[in-house]
Amino acid sequence: MLTYPQLLELRITARQVALNFHTFRLARRTLCSDAGVKLPGADSDQQVAHKHGHHSNIPIHDVAIVGGGTVGMALACSLAHMPLTQQLNVAIIDSNPALLRDDCIRKEDPPDPRVSTVTPATIALFKDVGAWKYVEQHRHAYFDKMQVWDYTGFGYTRYNARDINKDILGCVVENKVLHRSLLSCLQNTASQQKIYPSRLSSMTMQSSSSSSPHGSLAKLELSDGNSLYAKLVVGADGSKSRVKELAGINSTGWKYSQNAIICTVEHMEENYCAWQRFLPNGPIALLPIGDNFSNIVWTMTPEESLSRKSMSEVDFVKEIDRALDNGYGPHPKSQLFGGRAAFSWLTGDATVSANEYFEVPPRVTKVASERMVFPLSLNHANSYALKRVALIGDAAHTVHPLAGQGVNMGFGDAFSLSKVIAEGIAVGSDIGEVSLLRRYESERRPANLTMMAILDGFQKAYSVDFGPLNVLRAAAFQGAHYISPLKRQIISYASGEQRFPLFA
Repeated sequence: MLTYPQLLELRITARQVALNFHTFRLARRTLCSDAGVKLPGADSDQQVAHKHGHHSNIPIHDVAIVGGGTVGMALACSLAHMPLTQQLNVAIIDSNPALLRDDCIRKEDPPDPRVSTVTPATIALFKDVGAWKYVEQHRHAYFDKMQVWDYTGFGYTRYNARDINKDILGCVVENKVLHRSLLSCLQNTASQQKIYPSRLSSMTMQSSSSSSPHGSLAKLELSDGNSLYAKLVVGADGSKSRVKELAGINSTGWKYSQNAIICTVEHMEENYCAWQRFLPNGPIALLPIGDNFSNIVWTMTPEESLSRKSMSEVDFVKEIDRALDNGYGPHPKSQLFGGRAAFSWLTGDATVSANEYFEVPPRVTKVASERMVFPLSLNHANSYALKRVALIGDAAHTVHPLAGQGVNMGFGDAFSLSKVIAEGIAVGSDIGEVSLLRRYESERRPANLTMMAILDGFQKAYSVDFGPLNVLRAAAFQGAHYISPLKRQIISYASGEQRFPLFA
């Protein structure tokens, strides 16, 4: 029987074939040509030479990272940290002025609404490259408990880090803190890197038979008129990736009929737990961010998002407290389906959280930031790697934010790619060879597809208000709460520490 990730991959593949078959054949025929390849929007060699003089005047880099956000910077830090890759000459192409400024993040300012929930596995990767110590110098919030429940009042699940003998389940960090920490880490290395404050305009691939003295390298043209060569171009430039577009890599996915509102809120006391409640039109999450602040990620219909973005602060706070308390339905009962007794034959050694009762989240007293709205979608690149090109992060995949896993998937890509590059250097391989880059894809694609399938399955399962399905969802909540082996597997998988056997 096919697993859900396999079904999702078949669905993605079928849609791509139906909608993009002709485009795919055309792009592949172009990329596989023996002659010099001119990708969409690229100038010819002669035009570039005319603009910039001799080829020798154009800098050559080992790796060009297009996109200097958190995932792109994580790749740069990882390359700068490992002995085999720290001598690489790395270019970072991004027009974000923050890359060239030494901005000071003031702890007394309210938290930015753009945050990430990083898993213990991601924290370990940050510590390996020396970036986590910079995160700890700024505001961040570890949490060791999580509560998830359904608006129907039929079920809930609590998780505790002690269920798997750990100290934490994760840490919520502002994106600007993650970014600044990675930049600080990179600045304190002896590696060679250059930041190009520009945007990628075009990309040309040449075969080794080209008359260019830099044949077989990738040639990049930037929006400010500069050019550079690279052995490997990494697209870390988000869901609308220019690298992906210029390389002719198609993506397949779908839009959810949902938007998300994110904002920072304030409480009377500090919050140490992550909360998530599934409502009729999407989940609402309350995530601790430290200093009596929390972050709201609330999924809803586009119409609701427009209304709630524009309503008064007083009314919006009331809406949040209603959504996190007993609005839409009653509080769950702990003894539904007989409670622990119904699962006694499956429970094994009881987890710490199995003895914890349902709690009401702390009340929100005020909104401490602007309310930001963005549409939700699922998207997956049909390939992560071609010759001299690799995609990481949102350039390769975007997911629903209901479990906060998107950025962790991106960090997993970045560190996996850096490891593959190091392995290639160790055996004398060309770091832009597709046979090497496919090793990165073979490691990350199944892991990402599994996570995408789980998140998409949750989104669909909680998008339907139907009596029998509500009962099944409640049974799943209770099972996850009381069946200790299952709970431990869920926590370990969500922490990024192991694969989930049900989807392996």
